Amino acid sequence: MTYRFCFLLLLITTLLSCQQKSEFVIENDFLSRSLKIEEGKLRTTHVVNKLAGKTIKPENTAEFRLRISKGTDIENSDVVLSSNDFDFEDVLNDSPSSLVFLLKNETHGITVEVHYELDSQKRYLNKYLKVSTARPITLECIDIEVLKQESVYQPYQMKQITAWGPSKWRPGLGQPLFIKQMAGFLGTEFPASYNYVEDKIAFCGYLWGKEIKANETYMTYKSVIGVGDDSNFIQDAFFEYIDQIRIRPLRLQVQYNSWFDFGPSVSNESFSKSVRKVSDELNTKRSVPPFRAFVIDDGWQDSHTDWSDKVWKVNEKFDANFNTSFKLVEEAESTLGLWLSPGCNFGARPAVPIMREKGLEALDEYMSLAGPKYMQLLEDRMLELTTQGVTYFKLDGLFGHLNRREFDFNGDYGVPTMKQLDTEGFKPADERLNDEKYDELKTYYLVAGTERLMQIFEKQHKVNPDVYIVISNGAYLSPWWLQYIDAVWMINAGDAAGGSNRTQELVYRDGVYYDTWVREKTQFPINSVFNHEPKKTKTGESVKQFSEYLWMNLSRGTGFVELYIKTEALSDSDWDVLADGLKWTHKVFPYFKFSRMHGGDPNEDAVYGYCGFNENGGYASFHNPSETETQTYSFTLNRPLGCLASLNHLSVSSPLANAGEFQTAETGYNQTIKIILKPKEVKILEFDQIQ
Repeated sequence: MTYRFCFLLLLITTLLSCQQKSEFVIENDFLSRSLKIEEGKLRTTHVVNKLAGKTIKPENTAEFRLRISKGTDIENSDVVLSSNDFDFEDVLNDSPSSLVFLLKNETHGITVEVHYELDSQKRYLNKYLKVSTARPITLECIDIEVLKQESVYQPYQMKQITAWGPSKWRPGLGQPLFIKQMAGFLGTEFPASYNYVEDKIAFCGYLWGKEIKANETYMTYKSVIGVGDDSNFIQDAFFEYIDQIRIRPLRLQVQYNSWFDFGPSVSNESFSKSVRKVSDELNTKRSVPPFRAFVIDDGWQDSHTDWSDKVWKVNEKFDANFNTSFKLVEEAESTLGLWLSPGCNFGARPAVPIMREKGLEALDEYMSLAGPKYMQLLEDRMLELTTQGVTYFKLDGLFGHLNRREFDFNGDYGVPTMKQLDTEGFKPADERLNDEKYDELKTYYLVAGTERLMQIFEKQHKVNPDVYIVISNGAYLSPWWLQYIDAVWMINAGDAAGGSNRTQELVYRDGVYYDTWVREKTQFPINSVFNHEPKKTKTGESVKQFSEYLWMNLSRGTGFVELYIKTEALSDSDWDVLADGLKWTHKVFPYFKFSRMHGGDPNEDAVYGYCGFNENGGYASFHNPSETETQTYSFTLNRPLGCLASLNHLSVSSPLANAGEFQTAETGYNQTIKIILKPKEVKILEFDQIQ
């Protein structure tokens, strides 16, 4: 009797202690997050950055926020619910690497599972929600993370979701937030997310606007909180995280593109001639490693025929299955790449009216990226081409182009609509849509189109895990795109850098770099940018002039190097310079992973350049954009420029002939280099760790 009594007492005590547990921790060696059940509500009490020895205590109690309604187009039906409107029901999982809480709102019949995940080897923690409802609701927007903290800030402040306007396309989607006190970053792992700060509160989530049916469950995208070792270098920690989650490793993609050679008149014969010429001059004669791809740009598609059964049919200038082109690039030890416009922009526009007549989802000049029929045909075709062996896709004209965008907002194809905004009679690219009062409406389309493209990209990766995908005109610079593709157009820049000489061409493009990364503080790795260069369309300039332009261009540090050249116009010396530049790129590519811009504003004639370092050394470029003044520039090898403290004994050299003063120099971490640059001059330095 005594034994049974003691056993029951122990069992009851154990059960009571389990029921009474109210504090939970998810942690590893880098960070931890502590949560508490307080008066039946779930909240985070503190987050610890173990790397930097920093702790923050959120000043708010809400864990998430949902906005629900009867429909995005039904006025005064929306309700905002935070986690404080949900009662704690149960703990579904409790371990150092995973916490799951079940919460319920009886009034609206909604249950939410709040999931926290932390890999033992990662310096970041994920969180997501599973939302279930007893009756249909429209889930307009989701804030997966709501965190109030004095030092949280929003590095990127721009928001231009415009239909019209040259160089005015900065949607501000998918940019991270930083927490200075914690040396941390946070955001939503979705390219079309919004992450913003208001009254010291970080909101990390996205607009969605779709219906969840009764008894269905919707799983949100994940939010992330990550940490670094120093609050002055949060961006470095964030880019390291992006490098870890990208769908494919950063690679050096060197390729030829037919556009500057032939434009839309490219044909099987002309393309074949250029492939053989480029391969012979660079790969065979000058020992440049084989190209990753030779690319047929706009001009291969038959856009004047019926695409209602199959889109992106091949015109009479090429084989229907590209057999000749596949054999050609195989001889060059390379692969085939294709230009294609998901929105049917540029050379594909003639196909749009025909598809509209056949019942596919056309907007005005472009197709809807959320249209079920068209996008299924696009997916089928892109997967077919990937299966056939196309390894590179230049996806041009997504939501529009440099000057003009179109939005699907009338609800015709399942995209959320807001008729209360009185957009009847508006065209998809109506200039009135530039008004920020339509931003939510426009974002619903960007979200829907982005989600549909993501599905295609994931399926392409399954077909070929080595495929290389670039999204170009009409895209936007979110680092979370790299979970699906390899490089993004740098936005707000023309195909061809303007200017009457190489200096002006460099200043044009580098000025956009400066505006994008320095002035606007865009959080996107330069190593994954598509910038439409280098170009070489005529001969006659000196070896020095072409070399300095080419090396400065390559030193920007992008792993995507696409040659825009007129193959028959180049001289032997031009091919020599190209070959040397590409070999140098292969040599220093490991440093591109950490590439960044330094110096001043090119448009103000300030000396500037690019650099990158790893544990073995690094490189730095310098350009004096002044056409009249010699300038001296000081450059300190320190952490702000990515130089590691372990690089304490470096030899200095240069691939160009104009930096003889450095050929026998040695330097090291925290040392300052002074470099003299003549008007318009470019210099390149390499740094190698001396063992």
